[in-house]
Amino acid sequence: MDSLELDQFLKNNATYQDYSQQFNDFYKDRNYAYAWFDSSGLSEQASNFRNLQLNYIRSFEDSSLYHPEMEQLLNDLIASGKKNKPADSLVLKAELLLTGQFFRYAAKVYKGSDIDVAELGWFIPRKKIDLHALLDSAILHKNEEAYAPQNEQYKKLQQYVERYSSLAKQETYVSIPSLEKSLRKGDSSAIILQIKKHLQLIGDLNENTESPLFDTALVIATKKYQQRMGLTVDGVIGNKMITELNVPFKQRLRQILINLERLRWMPPEKDTNYILVNIPEYKMHVYDSGQLQFDINVIVGTAANNTVIFTDKLQYVVFSPYWNVPESIVTGEILPAMKKNPEYLNKQNMEIVKQGKVPVIRQNPGPGNSLGLVKFLFPNNYNIYFHDTPNRNLFSQSSRSFSHGCIRIAEPKKMAAYLLRNDSSWNDRKIDSAMHLKKEKWVALKKAVPVFIVYFTAWVDKNGELNFRKDIYKHDEKMAKKLFRS
Repeated sequence: MDSLELDQFLKNNATYQDYSQQFNDFYKDRNYAYAWFDSSGLSEQASNFRNLQLNYIRSFEDSSLYHPEMEQLLNDLIASGKKNKPADSLVLKAELLLTGQFFRYAAKVYKGSDIDVAELGWFIPRKKIDLHALLDSAILHKNEEAYAPQNEQYKKLQQYVERYSSLAKQETYVSIPSLEKSLRKGDSSAIILQIKKHLQLIGDLNENTESPLFDTALVIATKKYQQRMGLTVDGVIGNKMITELNVPFKQRLRQILINLERLRWMPPEKDTNYILVNIPEYKMHVYDSGQLQFDINVIVGTAANNTVIFTDKLQYVVFSPYWNVPESIVTGEILPAMKKNPEYLNKQNMEIVKQGKVPVIRQNPGPGNSLGLVKFLFPNNYNIYFHDTPNRNLFSQSSRSFSHGCIRIAEPKKMAAYLLRNDSSWNDRKIDSAMHLKKEKWVALKKAVPVFIVYFTAWVDKNGELNFRKDIYKHDEKMAKKLFRS
């Protein structure tokens, strides 16, 4: 092969024009030697890639990567190679088609579909990939690990694609009727048998039974299912659980595919110390040296006041914070309350900082402060931060989208202690004291911690269990219209 033959191929195959630079760099670096063929014919790496791409097309129901001409050509080459040597022109075309298809496959699988993620409420910068380096790795290695995209979560979630694809194809499932009253241990009914069969099918109930009795095994299976769906874990079957059980397998499959797409957008895990908040899960996950240290329940923005999906770096812990009341709350709530009760500001521990058409009002530090006793700042354009709250009763609810957009955390002292753990000047006693000052106290972290505010409605948890959550902001719904035609 030479550069003229490569140029002619690219001229005749507009599909690969976007990758012309990668084509030229790749073949120039290897002196235009073939990559996908060896002395015996089509290489093992070529067969591996071909199978990988076909499996992707089948599992993800994505025909956009299918190239019938290449498939026919490879079949012909394999067949003719057993009898006589194929024509050089056919080998050349197969070689370049394989390279072009690799670039297309890698761009989609590693980077994600060519859609504007900001339209879908995602403001985390998409990862950049080096297609040339990926192809070098693919040619060098014979195992599929060379192609392994993304991160550990991607690999774990991808394992469920084939299973749910199979469930969706054989789905003859009859919807479970809503309940007049919750089902508990000791109850017996035809509905219980129907629920048992469904839980067996998805792997939450291990024993095979024809009994309509709500027994101990069903209590255990129910709790496991409730945990995976983010429901209240009580072993009692109510209509919230019935609603989740009635979600068709095809919809669950799409939920998995949508979240795999989001995982392709995630930047590489360069920092092993980071904080991740998954909005639909209502959870914060804190990682140190790549290992999960602890989880904290959080409260996120309502459907009308979405918490934004973005990334930044946590830089400050602010003890005994002031709450600078947003202008919308001043005009909509505080000014009307002040007209009704002149003592309103005093009762709320608030003060006017600056007079004006709309006065600037802040709430002083104290136990009733709307931000609680501490806040955590990662300065950003969205004015979103983590903070404590005096209203702790909401953390016990399974669905926790109640805020104006900021993220309230259930264990703020634990968070402060973790962030200041490497600073010898801080201990539990000093943190307690700092949380009860009359004026706010700012502490700059010695090293900023990356924060990722994400939106995943399907993932595999630390115990290896597949989780699903409700699409509280309708982001899945918008993505489905972009990714699926039917």
